[in-house]
Amino acid sequence: MSVVNIQKKFGLFKDLWSPKKIGELNGQQILLAKIKGEFVFHNHENEDELFMVQKGVLEMHLRDEIITINEGEFYIVPKGVDHKPVAKEEVHILLFEPLSTKHTGDVVADITVETYESI
Repeated sequence: MSVVNIQKKFGLFKDLWSPKKIGELNGQQILLAKIKGEFVFHNHENEDELFMVQKGVLEMHLRDEIITINEGEFYIVPKGVDHKPVAKEEVHILLFEPLSTKHTGDVVADITVETYESI
């Protein structure tokens, strides 16, 4: 394993809503994603999911509230909680979650990614 420069990794891709795997540890995966617009409401029945904002401002829509996550902050969506990430401008995020976590939970949408590319 070598040192990973997150900003350089963000420079390797342009596509939105398609997380890229940059590492694994202890059954967990570290993903980077660029997002803009609205995702779909979904949940992960058995896994918590960490969203850390590297650039921009992310809104995490829950069924009964909206959480604002600023650059340099993170938010953990507890397992089983419906959530929908929303980015008014392009946002760069780091995700930390178990390897078993499906991109859109049990929801299948045009935006769903089955396998994450490693970069």
